[in-house]
Amino acid sequence: MQQSPPLAQDDKAAKDSIAFADEPVIEINRDGVDYTLLGTAHVSQASVDAVRHHIDQGEFDAVAIELCPSRHRALTDENAWREMNLFAIIRQGKAGMMMASLALSAYQRRIAEQFGIEPGAEMKMAMQVADEHQLPVQLIDREIGITLKRTSSKLSWWQRWVLTNGMIFSVFSREQIAEEDIERLKQGDILNETFSEFASQSPALFEGLIAERDQYMAARLRQENENSPGRRVLAVVGAGHLNGLAEALQQPSIPVREVGRLNELPPPSKVWKILPWLILVAVVTGFAIGFVRSPELGLSLVLTWVIINGGLSALGALIARAHPLTIITALCAAPFTSLNPTIGAGMVTGAVEAWLRKPKVADFESLRDDVVQWSGWWRNRVARVFLVFFLANLGSAIGTWIAGFSMVRQLAQ
Repeated sequence: MQQSPPLAQDDKAAKDSIAFADEPVIEINRDGVDYTLLGTAHVSQASVDAVRHHIDQGEFDAVAIELCPSRHRALTDENAWREMNLFAIIRQGKAGMMMASLALSAYQRRIAEQFGIEPGAEMKMAMQVADEHQLPVQLIDREIGITLKRTSSKLSWWQRWVLTNGMIFSVFSREQIAEEDIERLKQGDILNETFSEFASQSPALFEGLIAERDQYMAARLRQENENSPGRRVLAVVGAGHLNGLAEALQQPSIPVREVGRLNELPPPSKVWKILPWLILVAVVTGFAIGFVRSPELGLSLVLTWVIINGGLSALGALIARAHPLTIITALCAAPFTSLNPTIGAGMVTGAVEAWLRKPKVADFESLRDDVVQWSGWWRNRVARVFLVFFLANLGSAIGTWIAGFSMVRQLAQ
């Protein structure tokens, strides 16, 4: 016997319910606004399908997504990398952050190529379907740069070193991404899982990368929808944020103040502000003591500083396959920039490399694909500028300590 249309619709609804049972949902009413929090896996086709299903069937008034403006632009604007101003990035001290962003982007591309899964696809789907239904899209996540700066300020110098260099090196440490890594990604997001090994052992890292973002997204949701009783909002967030976001939405707070508090950049550590000046004073004092004892000792100390500091910075530039003039610049500049708290060897060498080997349009267009493999960082002129910046800085930093200890040893003789 043929089923009636109502029964067929009920049957379809039951099947849909089963199909999306693995995608967790929490319903919360706050300030008269009904929030549906949908927990997704950032590398799951099922989550992509669930996002479309909920928007199509939910009669929502707005869709909120776990993206900040910069990550939203990276997902939606294919020309974002092409408009990069290398000199401005280096001058403003943002080269390290840009290099880290490229590394995370490369990690995402490797996942897409290896498993046929595009991280962030559920966010793209949310934007696409919201546009089809003419619904406003609310960006509720905190800027990644602010998140990393606030997180690093809570860490020890060793944890900060691991955090910074882990973003650059760990994502390329293996040719293939293990299946268990993909399974972990299904419970959180790229940023969280990149540092999951450290976050589990560091309350400070967990606070900055996860808990604070939960609080921030809750405040942004309330800020976007204040004075709108009766509004229904679907919030698409990583499953790892679901419970924390739900709890934060129920906490008493003033949204605008909460957003402002969580967007504040911590003041630089006094230790890191004083250390460069202490190095300057120590080295210059060492030179002075050496020349007072004898011109030969003073000259030996100067040569030790110049050769070791400049030599290791130049070696870093050489490893990055920089232009010969860039390598010479590193050799000459590093001994002086190491004594200047306001500028680093990488800033000078990166700018020189960008000037000598001006990136072409093709380099910007292929940047995201090239950095997926190690060889691409040397082949692409844009990526190589960042590589020169990083390795020349690293060489100079190592050279500062090696040369310093060598000078102390000579003075102690």
